[in-house]
Amino acid sequence: MSSINQVVQQLQIQRRRTEQELEKLNLALKALSFLDGGSTAAKLVTRRKPKFSAAARERIAAAQRARWAKIKAAQKRK
Repeated sequence: MSSINQVVQQLQIQRRRTEQELEKLNLALKALSFLDGGSTAAKLVTRRKPKFSAAARERIAAAQRARWAKIKAAQKRK
């Protein structure tokens, strides 16, 4: 039984070493991604400028409301 315990202890030691190596690799990847122009997470957070003016968005919304009203009216007739 003691040989199994020794194997388990050796595997746990190896696991800790592997976890440390993975952490080092993650840090290296993170550093390289910042050198490449920033992290991808930071790019996702940045707010885009609206492509349409407020008036244009309101016209689009009004047109969509009209389309929905037309569809609902057609459904009531059935």
